[in-house]
Order: sequence, then C-alpha cells, then structure tokens
Amino acid sequence: MATDVTAEFQNPDFRPVPQPPDFHPELVESPHDGLHFWQFMIAGSIAGVVEHVAMFPVDTVKTHMQALGSCPIKSVSVRQALQSILKSEGPSALYRGIGAMGLGAGPAHAVYFSFYEVCKKYFSHGDPKNSTAHAISGVCATVASDAVFTPMDMVKQRLQLSNSGYKGVWDCVKRVLSEEGLGAFYASYRTTIVMNAPFTAVHFATYEAAKRGLKEISPQSADDERFVVHATAGAAAGALAAAVTTPLDVVKTQLQCQGVCGCDRFKSGSIGDVIKTIVKKDGYRGLMRGWIPRMLFHAPAAAICWSTYEAGKGFFQEFNQRQVK
Repeated sequence: MATDVTAEFQNPDFRPVPQPPDFHPELVESPHDGLHFWQFMIAGSIAGVVEHVAMFPVDTVKTHMQALGSCPIKSVSVRQALQSILKSEGPSALYRGIGAMGLGAGPAHAVYFSFYEVCKKYFSHGDPKNSTAHAISGVCATVASDAVFTPMDMVKQRLQLSNSGYKGVWDCVKRVLSEEGLGAFYASYRTTIVMNAPFTAVHFATYEAAKRGLKEISPQSADDERFVVHATAGAAAGALAAAVTTPLDVVKTQLQCQGVCGCDRFKSGSIGDVIKTIVKKDGYRGLMRGWIPRMLFHAPAAAICWSTYEAGKGFFQEFNQRQVK
C-alpha cells in the first residue's frame, strides 16, 4: 500500500533542483556574522588602536581640563587649554602617554568587541532590532574590557599632565607600584564601570539603531556606502554617550590623577566624595568640565573605530568565504 501511495505521488515532471558547485549541505552553520571569536578580537584591537592614536591630542586636552586642581592650567576653555599646553611644552606634549594607551587599547578593545558580539548573539536571539540586547551586551563588554584597560589608562592620564615628574610608561608603573601599591592602578575602576555602563548602553543601542535607520533610508546603496553608514552612526552614538556621561568622566580623571601635579588627593575612592569636592570648589559646572573636548573626541573617535571595526569584519568575512570555496 505504501509503495502504491509513493508511486502515485511520483511525478516525472518534478525533478530535483540542481545545486551550485559551491553548495555544501554538510557544513555546520556559520559562526555569528560569519566570523570566529579570534577574528572579532583582531578587528576590535586594530579599531581601538587606530581610534586612540588618531584622537590622542584631543584626549590630552580633555585630561588637562578635567584634572585642574592646582595644576598650571587655570582655564576650562578648550582653546586656552590647548594654547597653554603648546606654549609650555610644545606639540609633543599632546602625545605624552601615547605608549601607555597603545599597550592598553589594543588588548582592551579586542576584549571589548569580541565580548559584545558574543553577548549580542546570545541576548538578541537573531533579532537586529532588539535595542535592549544591544545595551546589555555593551555593558557586559565594558565590564570585561575596563578590567584590562584601567591600569594603562591611569598611567596614560598621569603622563598627560604637565610636570607630572614621570619619565615614561615604565617609570610611572614602577613608581606607582612602589609608592601607592597595586590598588592605585584600579582606584577609578568602580567609577569607570559606573560611567562606562551607561555610556556603552547608550553608545551601542544608538549605533545599532542609527545604522539600521540609515540602511533603511537608502537600502539600494547601503552596501556601496557602508563606510559612510558606519561612520555616521558611530559619530552620533559617540557624541550622545559622551555628553550623557561627562560628570562621571570628570570623577574618573580626578581619581586617576590625584596627588599628581598638585591635584587634589581624596581620603576615599568613593564617587560621592569626589563629586562633593568638585561641587564645593567649582560648583555644578565643574562636573561638566571638559565636555566639549570629550564630545570632540568621542564623535570622530567612534566614527573611526566603528568604520575600522566593520571594515575588519568585512575583510574576515571575505577571507572565510574564500576558505570555504
């Protein structure tokens, strides 16, 4: 009976559809975005280094403005701060501490982007419009990456200050370790997490939403204008996230630079203690010190970082496809 039914439904006009020569049904489903974990790490590492090297002078100006205390620079104006640095030490001062940044940014961004991609895949369940998943993934990424970057970020910021007394990266590391202990490298870690959690939540959610919106505006040219899409979405995300979290960035800088170049030293590492000190000396406007260079840093920095990162992902995607063929 079964044979008769099978024969009845066998139509000679229906034939199997021929598959292309590169069709491999035995292959396992490709990884997230067609990339492996180590490829996310390499793309993220390159993006982080390119971003920070390109924007380092702006970051130096921001650090000077936020770490005022009784340091030589007395104005919170971007132009005056820049002029003071150039007049007192010359253009090379804008790049002091770049070695520490290089040592920290590469590994930290490798962790940052790879954790983000893994968490995004897990929390979003394949839904590209899940902004909550993007925000949560960004928070997970920053908790992991800041554990790597915070020590070198502290060294970088101390070297950026005028008359800090440190001869270089390793001199700063050795002196801080011997004079202040290992805990000094993570004095701002809690503040950094408290700051970067909302920063990355806003940043990643805005980036993914802006990227999706730009692609929907002109879907025909989305592939041809990928660089413009990623750069524009990244700039919007970076600027918004930077503006929202400037007060906590001021607190972080104060904690990392305390006791250096005449800057205030705090009895405790609590965020509340630092905020009270800042408000007492400068008023509430002191919490927004450096917000202009911070936005000037993060808008183009995010544009550079995301476009570089997406370009790296595109390279590895093409590489993986060639390997399959």
